[in-house]
Amino acid sequence: MNLHDPAEEIVALRAEIEQFRLLANNVPVAIAYFERQGFTCRYANLGYASMFGRDEQNILGLTFAQIIGEAAAQQIQPQVDAILRERRAASYERQLPDGEGGTRHIEVNLLPHMGAAGEPVGAFVLIADITRHRRAELALRESEERLAKFMHASAEGIAFHKDGVITDVNPPLLALVGYTLAEMRGRPALEFVAPDQRERVGGVMSAGAELTYETAVAHKNGERIPVEFIVRTLHHQGERLRMTIVRDLRDSIEARRRIHHLAHHDALTGLPNRNAFIEQAETLVAQAAARGTSLALLFIDLDHFKRVNDSLGHLAGDTLLKTVARRITGTLRAGDLVARFGGDEFVVLLAGDTPAAGVQEVAHKLLAAVGAPLEMEGASISVTPSIGVALFPRDGGNSEELIKHADTAMYHAKSKGRAGCCFFEPEMAASALAELEMESRLTQAIAAKEFVLHFQPQLSLADGSLVGCEALIRWRHPERGLVSPNAFIPVAESRRLMLPIGHWVLHEALLEARRWRDAGLPAVPVAVNLSTMQFGAVGFVEGIERALAETGTDGSMLELELTERMLMDDLEQVRGALLRLKALGVRIAVDDFGTGYTSLGHLKNLPVDRLKIDRSFVKDLPADASSAAIARAIIQMAQSLGLRTLAEGVETEAQHAWMRDQGCDEVQGHWLAPPMAGSKLRAWLAGGLEPQAR
Repeated sequence: MNLHDPAEEIVALRAEIEQFRLLANNVPVAIAYFERQGFTCRYANLGYASMFGRDEQNILGLTFAQIIGEAAAQQIQPQVDAILRERRAASYERQLPDGEGGTRHIEVNLLPHMGAAGEPVGAFVLIADITRHRRAELALRESEERLAKFMHASAEGIAFHKDGVITDVNPPLLALVGYTLAEMRGRPALEFVAPDQRERVGGVMSAGAELTYETAVAHKNGERIPVEFIVRTLHHQGERLRMTIVRDLRDSIEARRRIHHLAHHDALTGLPNRNAFIEQAETLVAQAAARGTSLALLFIDLDHFKRVNDSLGHLAGDTLLKTVARRITGTLRAGDLVARFGGDEFVVLLAGDTPAAGVQEVAHKLLAAVGAPLEMEGASISVTPSIGVALFPRDGGNSEELIKHADTAMYHAKSKGRAGCCFFEPEMAASALAELEMESRLTQAIAAKEFVLHFQPQLSLADGSLVGCEALIRWRHPERGLVSPNAFIPVAESRRLMLPIGHWVLHEALLEARRWRDAGLPAVPVAVNLSTMQFGAVGFVEGIERALAETGTDGSMLELELTERMLMDDLEQVRGALLRLKALGVRIAVDDFGTGYTSLGHLKNLPVDRLKIDRSFVKDLPADASSAAIARAIIQMAQSLGLRTLAEGVETEAQHAWMRDQGCDEVQGHWLAPPMAGSKLRAWLAGGLEPQAR
């Protein structure tokens, strides 16, 4: 082989050129050469040519400005001038559109080509696509910015630590613990944990666990702050970090404490409530049982508390309840337990082995303390308590039995005149059970319509004419026959059954009065007794108006009988209700007059039509001087006020004559006519009005 054969050298040279071209076209760099004269392109690899939409041939001979554009050429001309002038390499970055609406980032390196004379004769251009790197840098920067924003925007504390050493902390955590970033960064994280929690937190850190748990941190001033840690592991910039979100629990713990307090205490008085009392009482009962000692449970109920609310308003009632709570607490010893059960009910559990005499002494102190007058809104008011007592273990083996039996004893105290104290006795439970059974049976009787009305005539003493009839309820019991109202009305009133019973009585009495009218019998009013519950019910007068309309009767056919007690509560309210009734034509009578406390001044301001002299002042007439004096005084007082009088319970001719001689207007009693069923009364009215001595 001839090594100097020109043909072979040309072939070898072309092979080298092809190898160079192959290499140049496959390196990840765009390469071009521009001669200085005219800045024309004398070489470009495939990457450079295609970058500007050309190929390796048609790009040759074009100027720099023709290839990249006049604007771009002017922008980078200072770089070109610098390498030619200073004979040094230069580099810069540019952004190009990528043809898909995005941007490409390129790094341009300019290398001067020096001629034989040492002058630059051209320049090599090397362009590398660094889009991926710039996008990665941008993503990293955005990630760091997001993390920084999250760190600063979070209201909760955040700490990053690596291998247990703090690397970063956000402002809320700095504010929570009182340190600066410089003071915390680079220090062990456990230094900022409360000492009693470091072993636990260190265990979580060592295990690398991801969990949420409650612990505590230490403030710079030494304060222990309860917190919640939310621990997570993450990787950032190639490093494994631990992130801990620190949530301040002080407000949450305080809120839980308040919720627990509200759940176990009465909001008005601050005393333990029913649930809390029973829970604590069970513990005390168990301890007393273990020691063989006794306990005393007192059930306290305020007498006529409703009058305070009705007359002075609920704010005054609340003030009174808070005062009563303070007085009860102030009377007891530190170890005694007191609670408000709701409404005007309080319960006390006396701690220690207190004998019955000692319990009685405490009860008397409570009666005096609670019943003491209280100045309110310029007036001196007071309410008395009724107290029932149950003893452990005599009256019950647990708190539930003690409460039930003390409650029973309290109602017994009320039935004996209120403002007193009663100890539980077994027969009280039997009586309470009987009342409960009666309540259940009365409820059934209402549904089964087992009640009937009897009517007793009321006659004029002047001429014996019929002036009215009183409606008297009877219970037609399936086994016991007709039951007197005295046997069931007290239970009905105490169990709020008087409202449906009273509603039925009113409607049935008005229907009977209409029957008298329709039959052409004397059109006299029917008298209906009202209970305190009925008269105090909301919408009472409207209920009377509806009953008149529903039965087709007018007000002149109805007389309502109220007791003296019902007239004493709120004079203006009572007067207003009575005036509205009078406007309907209804007549008003005061029943059992003389047994209550109605003053003459009170009575003269009320629109009353007649007074009914109680039978207790009639039964011993005319022989008993005291009864005669009282009855005579009532008649004279009524005459002075322009009111009619009616004597109840007239059973003899002598009583009848005495009442007539004293100027009494009307009488009612068995000597004249007994109570009769409606059909019998109509027959009696049709047959004449002669007295029926019995």
